[in-house]
Amino acid sequence: MRTVVVVGASLAGLRATETLRREGYDGRIVLVGAEPHLPYDRPPLSKQLLAGEWEPQELALRRAPYDELDVELRLGVRATALDAAGRVLTLDGHETLPFDGALLATGAAPRTLPDTPELDGIFVLRTVDDALDLRARLEATPRVVVVGAGFIGSEVAATCRMRGLQVTVVEALPAPLVRGLGPVLGMVCGELHRDHGVDLRLGVGVAAIEGDGTVERVRLGDGTTVDAEVVVVGVGVAPVTDWLDGSGLVLDNGILCDETLLAAPGIVAAGDVARWPNPLFDGEVMRLEHWTNAAEQGVAAARRLLVPDGAEPEVYAPVPFVWSDQYDRKIQTVGHFRGDDEMEVVYGSLDDRRFVSVFGRDGRLVGALGFSMPAKVMQYRKMIEDRASFSDALERARAS
Repeated sequence: MRTVVVVGASLAGLRATETLRREGYDGRIVLVGAEPHLPYDRPPLSKQLLAGEWEPQELALRRAPYDELDVELRLGVRATALDAAGRVLTLDGHETLPFDGALLATGAAPRTLPDTPELDGIFVLRTVDDALDLRARLEATPRVVVVGAGFIGSEVAATCRMRGLQVTVVEALPAPLVRGLGPVLGMVCGELHRDHGVDLRLGVGVAAIEGDGTVERVRLGDGTTVDAEVVVVGVGVAPVTDWLDGSGLVLDNGILCDETLLAAPGIVAAGDVARWPNPLFDGEVMRLEHWTNAAEQGVAAARRLLVPDGAEPEVYAPVPFVWSDQYDRKIQTVGHFRGDDEMEVVYGSLDDRRFVSVFGRDGRLVGALGFSMPAKVMQYRKMIEDRASFSDALERARAS
């Protein structure tokens, strides 16, 4: 290959670029990023940066000079089209970049509420600029409404409460994260907010955000209203694939890849935008929106791109790992589980908000979740990788 384009100056895109060089690729690399910034770390946006504990320069993902990578940086430039068969990338301004290999890591964009009005004080949180704009607004000690009690919404709510702000969290589901964790653990996450003085409204949606030029209140589906000067919408994200319409790639809630991350000849995908069958979970097609996967998948996708024709590529079969810091609790999950899986608490106590629970499906251990018990959670990552049974996981806990 003479030219590789990496689309997405993200964690996945950067790790892929570094891997290409580390694996000996000495051709041309062009790294394209829609944002004007060098690749930066996103998890601190809802925590340290929003809290004012960090400044943007502390988010840098790479400390060594980019010159060492011999990479052409195209920052603040958006990819607008791709011809998979012709292997041509089109950028803003109709510039075209022919390529031999492409790694697509365009990530995901925040979903918005339908019929959102044009009012000052409504925020989403995805970029460093989003976080800085919101942080500046929090200096005026506004009343905050967070819509959505997923990980991002929960972290924003926790950070705002730790700043002493009045916070209401509105969640349309009967418990936070109920689809992924089930009702029992979902309510543990909800009660964590209530422990810290958050007004948690469950099972109700947003009917309207109201105000005269700026946010003044949120009207809920049950007819009640909540006064607010700031509304943060955290209702999930969607993979950024609109620019790939007509590309020849298969788009289905992301870029559909095979189990080696190949989307088409000479084209791979990584990070929030990639969807692939994970052999470790019986080929379940998954798309993961978490830091660890972006880092690991960027490396794996770059290696896949370098596999010579006729050689056997490695499959990508990770055990997902996710963490979230909220208040004084570190929440960690390993594996890939659902709210309807069998669940048992094996260490600690739900009431103390310090515990480990394990999840089983069809007799197999598929996941674990812990509150502030990191060492015990991580022991289950290896067990999941080894395809341990659910009964083995329970027995291990009883024996320790």
